[in-house]
Amino acid sequence: MRIPLIAAAVFTAALSLASARLAAQSPQDDSEKEIERYRQMLSDPFSNPGFLAVDRGEALWSEARGTKNVSLEGCDLGEGAGKLEGAYAKLPRYFADADKVMDLEQRLLWCMDKLQGLDTTDVVARRFSGPGKASDMEDLVAFIANKSNGMKIEPQLSHPKEKEAAAVGEALFYTRGGVNDFSCSTCHAEDGKRIRLQGLPNLSVKGKPAQETMASWPTYRVSQSALRTMQHRLWDCYRQQRWPVPEYGSDALTALTLFLETRAEGGEINVPSIKR
Repeated sequence: MRIPLIAAAVFTAALSLASARLAAQSPQDDSEKEIERYRQMLSDPFSNPGFLAVDRGEALWSEARGTKNVSLEGCDLGEGAGKLEGAYAKLPRYFADADKVMDLEQRLLWCMDKLQGLDTTDVVARRFSGPGKASDMEDLVAFIANKSNGMKIEPQLSHPKEKEAAAVGEALFYTRGGVNDFSCSTCHAEDGKRIRLQGLPNLSVKGKPAQETMASWPTYRVSQSALRTMQHRLWDCYRQQRWPVPEYGSDALTALTLFLETRAEGGEINVPSIKR
């Protein structure tokens, strides 16, 4: 009778161990693993629709437009006129000719106006793409950001206005408001937070979560069938918090972006990425 008793005991122990393992695997963990597996499946540039935006952006960069009939190839994004490699990795930054700190979208709008003589009203109206509506800005950002792939995020803080902008951005990150009394920090200042099944990165401190997050924008959003930039991500965050949505290309969004880049310093850029 001992053998059946021993076998029963072994079976019971194995069943208990298996149950413990199953209990440790939450639906959220399984969901995140599946999302990551999906991203890996689409990591090939030929499988990521975001690279179509890169191609369109390249064409726009060299297209002569505006009253001056010139292209954006003479636009200085911080590394010299027309130099794109590494420029995105150091934005936002201070530009002496404009006497202000600018992110990529702000700088492109400035170059369109000053360099090309282009009326940017339509460009801003199409700032975010949608069904049957392309976005020049999203395409240009995808193209330019892609030129910094493999490079590290380098926040620029040498100029007093850059330091001021980063401080303003930090204040905005923690400022609560809107009908829900939310701030960026409500969702992104602690480890282990989630919304539905999606993990929320802690962006309040320097480290891998901030690096991986900031280094992955712009991204192709599968759920929206569109490429999205950090401008759109921040705009949508404020919308979801039920704040008044910020103006496109505003100094506030640039300041917030610079603060987030200081948390993500050293992150390796790989864009366009792909997200749910």
